Amino acid sequence: MKDGFTLVHRLRMPIRWGDMDAMGHVNNTVYFRYLEQARIAWFEALGCPPEPAGQGPVIINAHCTFLKQLRYPGEIEVTTLAGELGRSSFQTWQQIRRVDDLATLAAEGGAKVVWVDQRLEKSAPLPEDMRIKLIQPLS
Repeated sequence: MKDGFTLVHRLRMPIRWGDMDAMGHVNNTVYFRYLEQARIAWFEALGCPPEPAGQGPVIINAHCTFLKQLRYPGEIEVTTLAGELGRSSFQTWQQIRRVDDLATLAAEGGAKVVWVDQRLEKSAPLPEDMRIKLIQPLS
């Protein structure tokens, strides 16, 4: 795990045939989709799905390091870790592994997330209840 981060969520999902590219492996852009889907599932589990007319989490940057090719068929597990809470932002760190080979890291990356008031189009302080939820360890 990553120092200063807490494991907060796990999500499994299939590798789809359409995720592959002409090279016969999952296209690098799809890894970002996997990370996004896991992040959204975590936000939904916390009770803060994206809210176009209210307040909620918005990604301001994201990165991914591709370590091992993924191929269809298969299933992946994305683990999400949270840490480094700021006034209105927090960091996430995610890892992707095949379910049939959880010992091997296929990709890892992260994102800085800012709590935003969508109507005002500016950052807002993280609500206290969200500050607590964001760093609750996965049980």
